[in-house]
Amino acid sequence: MTPALNSLPHRHVLTLPTQPRAVRLARETAERALAEWGIGDRHPAVGPALLILSELVTNSVRHAAVASPRTTVVYAAGPDCLVLAVHDRHPHRPRLSGTHGAGKGGLATVVELTHGLGGTAVVRGDADGGGKSIWITLPR
Repeated sequence: MTPALNSLPHRHVLTLPTQPRAVRLARETAERALAEWGIGDRHPAVGPALLILSELVTNSVRHAAVASPRTTVVYAAGPDCLVLAVHDRHPHRPRLSGTHGAGKGGLATVVELTHGLGGTAVVRGDADGGGKSIWITLPR
């Protein structure tokens, strides 16, 4: 389960245009935030977390740009976990579990990496049904 965001000592939110350059900007922002929080690039969760983030933002760019001109990324960390969330306003909520995992491609990679690290992946729909966030929690 994702810890309450306000209970984590480190948090950052970035909203950017749902365009291809968003992937690079989201990743660079994550690298800077993690470094500021004392989580260096040698930490075993950082490489997979950056790949997961890149895949999630890429999915928003590929599949949600028309419905969601802006994508929001949440970065957070506590002593025991890293949390990443990517929100867009496209109403489709992908499945992240089941007998065939998340299917092929980006989300399958996200689920495989997340579960391989002992983390969780959750899709949360917006209250109005018009968008969703994918929340990833990884142990530190």
